[in-house]
Amino acid sequence: MTRTVFITLLLFYTTALTAHAVQLTLAEALVKRAAASRTLKIADYDLQIAGDNVQANRSGYLPRVDLQAGYTAQQAPQAVKTPFGSFESQEADYGFLNLGITQILYDFGRTGARYDKARANLEVTRFAYNNQEQNVFLQTVTSYFRILQVQKLLKVADEEVAQMTDHLRTVQNLYEQGAVTRNNLLQAEVQLASSKQHRLEITNRLENGWLDLNDQIGEPPESRTVLVEDTRIELADLDKPAPTAIAMRPEIRAQRKLLDAAELEIREMRTGFYPELFTKLGLDYVQNNRIKEQTIMSATVGLRVNLFDGQATTARYRQAIKSRMQIEERLRRMESDLALEYRTAVNDTRVAQERITVTEASIRQGEENLRINKDRYLEQVGTATDVIDAQTLLTRIRTEHFQALYDYQVALARVKRARGEL
Repeated sequence: MTRTVFITLLLFYTTALTAHAVQLTLAEALVKRAAASRTLKIADYDLQIAGDNVQANRSGYLPRVDLQAGYTAQQAPQAVKTPFGSFESQEADYGFLNLGITQILYDFGRTGARYDKARANLEVTRFAYNNQEQNVFLQTVTSYFRILQVQKLLKVADEEVAQMTDHLRTVQNLYEQGAVTRNNLLQAEVQLASSKQHRLEITNRLENGWLDLNDQIGEPPESRTVLVEDTRIELADLDKPAPTAIAMRPEIRAQRKLLDAAELEIREMRTGFYPELFTKLGLDYVQNNRIKEQTIMSATVGLRVNLFDGQATTARYRQAIKSRMQIEERLRRMESDLALEYRTAVNDTRVAQERITVTEASIRQGEENLRINKDRYLEQVGTATDVIDAQTLLTRIRTEHFQALYDYQVALARVKRARGEL
């Protein structure tokens, strides 16, 4: 009576703890992963750097202001020789100041190309961030569903241990009655030990799964939340053509933006063959009481052009063209690889769905098969091996069923990732 009361209280206490345990939904896990991911933090810095590069290249539209000031001490002042003697033309020690404001008036689109290229590269970096985000999210989704899967497998292992324990008890009773040989008893003991060993392996997988998920979402290693078992990833239209499905992948969009940036790079390199029109306002002051005008203000409109730079401009132009061709080839290869990834994920999804249907029926058949073999063994018309084989078969079918359930969800996540929708 006391033992029954103790078990009842223990079950009540366990149920209360479960009811008050903290749940972790898949959406919450992804939010935690985004906040804790070092990979995304590094990618965010890349995004900020690209934004600063846009600002740096935008400065080409604005005037450049330079200020220079100093003080010069000479051994002797400069002097002018005349037939009547030498006359000092400056002071020995003097201060000076130079202020210049330069504005590019026209450079055949060089500044515009640089600015547009920087903006294109910012978009490339933004797509790269999205790509990294979806990669880490897929990793977290996989880990989340793997824990749910292993938890189910642990229950299957517990049921097998319970069944093997019950079978051993039955064999022990029959052996004591002299109805079966000791070989049957040894066989049941070995099988029970094997089932317990299998359970330990699954327990270890579950612990490692928790360590992995907690590391991803920034939780303490010992944290154990309650994952929502009915979590489902909804996705329709698995018949979408691969070229259409992968069109929104961040990698594809980034590569196309890189192609735009390469075109702008070619435009910028081409302007190296053309002159640059500029204007400059200047103010120059030199401390010198020997002259009347110590401060000179000036305005200049000028033309700058490079006549020879050792073929450097030509080489950079050819380099930009070849770089664009390389990006085009990389884009075509990427489209082919990602289309294969998408088709593979769709196939895995459909196969997993079929596996679920098949194993659902097999579980019912396996349970009936185990019941029949246990009854046959009790009636001494079946063998202990038949019972063990039936239990092993049922465990394998249940394991395959739960693997199919969660493989299906992970495959759906892979399809969403392949579409750029995760």
